[in-house]
Amino acid sequence: MREIRLSDVGVGVVDDGPDGDVVRPILQDISFTLSEDIVAVIGANGSGKSTLLQLFNGLVTANAGQVLVDGFDSARQPAKVRSRVGFVFTDPAAQLVMPTPIEDIELSLRKSVPKAERRAAALAVLEELGIADLAERSVYELSGGQRQLVALAAVLAVDPQILVLDEPTTLLDLRNRERLRVHLRQLVDRRGVRIILTTHDLEFAHLAQRALVVEGGRIVCDATPAEAVENYRDLIMSDTQ
Repeated sequence: MREIRLSDVGVGVVDDGPDGDVVRPILQDISFTLSEDIVAVIGANGSGKSTLLQLFNGLVTANAGQVLVDGFDSARQPAKVRSRVGFVFTDPAAQLVMPTPIEDIELSLRKSVPKAERRAAALAVLEELGIADLAERSVYELSGGQRQLVALAAVLAVDPQILVLDEPTTLLDLRNRERLRVHLRQLVDRRGVRIILTTHDLEFAHLAQRALVVEGGRIVCDATPAEAVENYRDLIMSDTQ
């Protein structure tokens, strides 16, 4: 089963109120099934889109409803879900913990590849993304685009079936944004990986076959990228009038 299915999902956090604890909803009544190769999620800051992505690999647990990833329940079978889903955060610096790219990728492989084979496996992933020349560089010397590709390589090293990217173009210039677009499309074709991403870059969202618009913790549009972008622009314009 190759799909992500959310059924009546709600996510909330508990805040202190004058009369006791108050549950503040972040996501409400979310239901959909995703099976496309690439899905984009767009919405304003604070709309709930990053929380939505974090449901897919169990970084966030639903307070209500059910999240199934390829048939596995994210609440009851979190290890199964996390083994299938790789997550790339907005800021790759928060994800890269070792001094050099190759060390970081070797760290990702510590549970799945014998120690003697890790270096070769790490180099293979770097070569796949065209950044093998960065293997021994300090991560602190890398550009934002290079760090983003290294973070992506570290996630790809463990061979996820689903790749989730939260605002992957935020730190990228035009050249690196286009490189990332090409790499993501190639990953779908070469590895068969499915991709879900959030983005404020409405042009980049057209990489997807399907797009969701999140507003106020709800899915307010589920359509083609062109239709979803138009819907989102209308929402933004109505808020500014």
